[in-house]
Amino acid sequence: MRRTFSKTERLCGYELIRSLFKNGFVFYLSPFRVTWMRAPIEDSGAVRVLLSVPKHNLRKAVDRNRVRRCMKESYRRNKHLLYIPLHENQQQLLLCITYTAKEILPQDEIRNKIIVLLHRLLKENEKVTC
Repeated sequence: MRRTFSKTERLCGYELIRSLFKNGFVFYLSPFRVTWMRAPIEDSGAVRVLLSVPKHNLRKAVDRNRVRRCMKESYRRNKHLLYIPLHENQQQLLLCITYTAKEILPQDEIRNKIIVLLHRLLKENEKVTC
């Protein structure tokens, strides 16, 4: 599996995002709010992701961009934890990860939280399956 974050892996499109927030499941894992739902199987990959850092929490664009880059890099390096089980079960997820902290956390802490988040997402997905 290539460790890239291509255009096909990004969640875009008004209708998909709207349906995610309307019908999706939510859980919190400080400093993240995760909204997710299953999607019909497409050829674009197992997971489509939207990364969000609200302006309400971090006012400076430089800070928001830095946190978003850290989130993207952490996800890109660890997405195999999510892709392998979903590929085996032939499932696809839509996923929005929102940063909710009011300060910038260190990159190591963001990386560790993303790993925990991906493991918890698999558990949440199994609960819904059963």
